[in-house]
Amino acid sequence: MGTVLVVEDEAAIAELIRLHLRHAGYQVTVAVDAEQAQAAVDRVLPDLVLLDWMLPGQSGLQLARRWRAEARTRDLPVIMLTARAEETDKVAGLDTGADDYLTKPFSPKELMARIRAVLRRRAPEALDSAVEIAGLRLDPATRRVTRAVDGQPREVRIGPTEFRLLHFLMTHPERVHSRAQLLDRVWGDHVFIEERTVDVHVKRLREALAPVHCSALVETVRGAGYRMTQQLAAPAGSSAP
Repeated sequence: MGTVLVVEDEAAIAELIRLHLRHAGYQVTVAVDAEQAQAAVDRVLPDLVLLDWMLPGQSGLQLARRWRAEARTRDLPVIMLTARAEETDKVAGLDTGADDYLTKPFSPKELMARIRAVLRRRAPEALDSAVEIAGLRLDPATRRVTRAVDGQPREVRIGPTEFRLLHFLMTHPERVHSRAQLLDRVWGDHVFIEERTVDVHVKRLREALAPVHCSALVETVRGAGYRMTQQLAAPAGSSAP
């Protein structure tokens, strides 16, 4: 289903939310303050954050404002959770860039419905929408991948499976995906192939991206899987998964 970071300092509420999310199939991480939440986001971007307004130390409002100001977390889906029910408070929460606002107490059913709605809105919408990272542009409508090299656009020669893999990684940047998750999302859960097959296609993808100096965008996260980073530290050739 996806990953959710729950930032809530009240243990009973955090546990209730965690149980409902896990029952719905989400992977859940819980943070009790802004420092833990920032550390969790720095490690791996979740698919969505449930962020309590009133946290010890830095408030959820301040944390949300910080995330919206940084390129890596600018589009991170955030639902504010708070006991503040006044209209001015809701406006303040939404003005920080929160995608939704839920006042306590709330029903688990409403919370899950809000989560589904936000994830639907935040999902990469049209399949034919072009996406670009670090100058690498993928256009599903024309099925072309291009990047400028020495001021001249160059087309990347890429196979159909590698195209689908690259499209998925580029539309879910900075998130770590296991081999099993990639098989499910790129190949489909009805396809029965070995997980190591993913490694072969990642290698081919990196080889295809090497001529335009983008192979380093596809990172190996040891013991976890792969992710697409949004920044190139330096030009790099292809490497084995």
